[in-house]
Amino acid sequence: MTRPALVSLFVSLAFVAGTAVADDGVTIAFQTGVDPSKVAQADGDYEKATGKKINWRKFESGAEVIAAVASGDVPIGNIGSSPLAAAASRGLPIQTFLVTGVIGESEALVVRNGSGISKPADLVGKKIAVPYVSTTHYSLLAALKHWKVDAGKVTILNLRPSEIAAAWQRGDIDGAYVWEPALGKVRASGKVLTSSAEVGKWGAPTYDLWIVRQDFAARNPDFLKQFVSVTGKVFERYNKDPKGFASNAANVAKIARLTGSKPEEVTALLPGNLYPSLAEQSKLLQQPLVKAVGDTAAFLKSQGKVDSLQPSYTPYVTNQFINAALR
Repeated sequence: MTRPALVSLFVSLAFVAGTAVADDGVTIAFQTGVDPSKVAQADGDYEKATGKKINWRKFESGAEVIAAVASGDVPIGNIGSSPLAAAASRGLPIQTFLVTGVIGESEALVVRNGSGISKPADLVGKKIAVPYVSTTHYSLLAALKHWKVDAGKVTILNLRPSEIAAAWQRGDIDGAYVWEPALGKVRASGKVLTSSAEVGKWGAPTYDLWIVRQDFAARNPDFLKQFVSVTGKVFERYNKDPKGFASNAANVAKIARLTGSKPEEVTALLPGNLYPSLAEQSKLLQQPLVKAVGDTAAFLKSQGKVDSLQPSYTPYVTNQFINAALR
């Protein structure tokens, strides 16, 4: 089953007025990507630092997160740089305030064993599944352009990760560009044709990000500062000893529980992304990320995925809360 309506859903929603953190806490949307901050999430570190109850809601795609944020149900959400570019291009008043990963091998294009695909040119005429307007969708289109393969000659299906896993099991698709836990399921009977690490080197880097509604951010700067601080500390722990962190059974179990990945997949995938320190992010969340979002938006427009571009994407990126945490 495809879900084309989902893409248009979040672009048409009215952005309703937000409120401060209520007594019943704040709802935060997260996804199933593997990263060190899932350990802090599992340990309740965000609640301890902010002094607030957090209602964590799991989503399957950035488009769904954007829809929830736009509707007013969720003030903070975890999305990729491609959904951010699409949402910002449509003028949703959101800001990126934290990077959870520079995406590498944790997102990959996998082709089914026996599909007859051994090289990029073999993708012509094949069915490749991807969640629309996701980072993997952007990476797939960028890879096809790099390989000089006409995307119009590839049947690109819009499926959520869980739908991709089911379609793969039924034999309905020839390949998929996706993340965990679906990635591990398709890779078990397929081979990786490329990953986002390679696509990034070709000039199309992608990121996992935290966004916030601008009205919520204006009312709750201390909450966001503490949220950033907790993430920065767990990234620091990881970066001091990546192998030790990734081989720690307790860390792996917590990440596996929140993402639905197998423990061995977590251990393998953690080193697949980069997790910038807060000092690095203070610089990244300025012109470098503004440029990346703008470039992504321009590419999406060239592919007919967004109708128009913003004159500047600077309003959609801020290092305010990172700098506050660093102070």
